[in-house]
Amino acid sequence: MPALPCIDIEPRTAANATVILLHGLGADGNDFVPMVAELQLPATLPVRFIFPNAPSIPVTINGGYMMPAWYDITEINIDRKIDATQLIASAEQVRLLIDREIERGIPSHRIVVAGFSQGGAVGYQAALTYMQPLAGLLCMSTYFATRQSITPNSANRKLPILICHGTADPMVPERMGRDAMQDLTARGYPVEYKAYPMDHSVCAQEIADISRWLQRLLA
Repeated sequence: MPALPCIDIEPRTAANATVILLHGLGADGNDFVPMVAELQLPATLPVRFIFPNAPSIPVTINGGYMMPAWYDITEINIDRKIDATQLIASAEQVRLLIDREIERGIPSHRIVVAGFSQGGAVGYQAALTYMQPLAGLLCMSTYFATRQSITPNSANRKLPILICHGTADPMVPERMGRDAMQDLTARGYPVEYKAYPMDHSVCAQEIADISRWLQRLLA
């Protein structure tokens, strides 16, 4: 399986932790690169950021138009219909990126998986099924698409999870973020949930909260 093309942002000193952040539908890895500086992580926390690029595939809800996507969305409804096989294949690609980071000297418990929208749905699948303990899972404006079919790995049964969502999100309604929180809490995961007065986007307060969360996880 060929590796995903990625944008790597290295810290000024040798990295001792990694964040792998997956973009949303129709975007690419550059979408979240500015967030690295906005997080204002201290120099004492040298984190490598990896921004993978999804392949371009036809997306049914957009008339079959080719665009960067982690999986096809075949119908927008209250729970939305997706191509779960493609989502799981994308999660496998993320697993390979985690494996690569471990080979580069970053322990699994210093690796955070993160994602926005479609990327967050893949992040749920990739992180919860990974066979070694991870540092955390960050889910932004997304939903737990495979919650009815997933078989989580016990290695990450206590994985810290931060879910961030906009209260006025027209693309992924906030209900879907809260449903994920309730499902994960019922499974025993330590979940933090934060809502913001925004649409399908990221705001300054959210970035500040994510920064504090990362510093706490990776201190």
